Amino acid sequence: MTTLTDPPKDRFRFSQLIYDTRYRSITIQVVALVLIVAALTWLVNNTVENLEESGKTFSFAFLGQPAGYDINQMLIEYDNQMSHGRAALVGILNTLLVAFLGCVAATIIGVFVGVLRLSKNWVISRLMAVYVEGFRNIPLLLWIVLIFAFLSEGLPQPRDFRGEDPAASMSVFDSVAITGRGTYIPRVGFTNSLSGNEAVAPQEGMPPLASGLVDWLVIIGVVIASIIAMRYVSARANRIQQATGERPNTLWPNVAIFFVPLGIVLLLLGATISQPYLRGFNFTEGIFLRNSLIALWLALSLYTGAFIAEIVRAGILAVSKGQSEAAFALGLRPNRTMNLVILPQAMRVIVPPLISQYLNLTKNSSLAIAVGYMDVRATLGGITINQTGRELEGMLLLGGFYLSLSLIISAVMNYYNNRTKLMER
Repeated sequence: MTTLTDPPKDRFRFSQLIYDTRYRSITIQVVALVLIVAALTWLVNNTVENLEESGKTFSFAFLGQPAGYDINQMLIEYDNQMSHGRAALVGILNTLLVAFLGCVAATIIGVFVGVLRLSKNWVISRLMAVYVEGFRNIPLLLWIVLIFAFLSEGLPQPRDFRGEDPAASMSVFDSVAITGRGTYIPRVGFTNSLSGNEAVAPQEGMPPLASGLVDWLVIIGVVIASIIAMRYVSARANRIQQATGERPNTLWPNVAIFFVPLGIVLLLLGATISQPYLRGFNFTEGIFLRNSLIALWLALSLYTGAFIAEIVRAGILAVSKGQSEAAFALGLRPNRTMNLVILPQAMRVIVPPLISQYLNLTKNSSLAIAVGYMDVRATLGGITINQTGRELEGMLLLGGFYLSLSLIISAVMNYYNNRTKLMER
């Protein structure tokens, strides 16, 4: 009589952690994690010991100490008696300002140039190629300094606007003065400010945000709500068109949704426009934009726009020619074909590398120190560190800011990319 028994089970052996493929990957990951944690622990302990030997402690209390230095371009109120934290905030807002303006301008330039590079007109396509190759192959720092030098030395001084027959005159209906010191543009103020006081003439270099931050936040909120409502109206029109074949008119409803609430808010706030005018040896009133800000913005936009142009050109070329041929067969003109058929499909190829260019532009804004624009690199990462001696804490905060900003930009663009990617069935 034969007795059937279960085969003996293999007992676990430590050698399996290395030679058994079921456990080898886990072993490698655990060992790598232990080594990384040990390295970080050693680095932190070594840093703390060095700080103690030099008589320092790790602390962010310096952010509450008086800064003692001025900032030449501000979006919020600031004076040298305010804290280093306030100065860092001013620098952060300056960085966000130039990064936002640069991303918008670089995108417009890149799309425009990328499309023109594919033009059948030889002169236009060659000129765009010269622009792209010129800006891509010269360091950004040189462009910043070159544009700043041109603005400072090549433009008229405020004294040239004086006299019965001035050598220079204001532009845009005598409301904008472009000088070698900077550009003066009209300022929007509020007589019924929600901040509790009437808008006053800002300090030199201070835009209207300084005198009505709450007012501008309300206006931005109304604009965002109007855009959401416009998207709802358009989506409703799309549903009706799919159900009945007829599309309701959305132009005038969208115009009313956007401008009527905005006009009511501006009327209730008592919005006024004050134009710059020459008084004494300089212009007063209005908003003063320093040449450092303009030079940095133009250089970042033109430099990054050259890279975006190549991305756009590659994205357009990635779309099959049959798409444009089909559009032409339906009677669409070339410009309508590009806007309605080619670019929407090319965006799936354009957006991923476009994210990298936005991140590069944001980080390259730290070169502002070359022309004296007071961004977060110059305030928190420069003067504050030099005055307080808190180089470790300052650099950690500076790195954390750029890391957080980059992650936010990546998250927003990745969300947009997921919304526009090709849907598979």
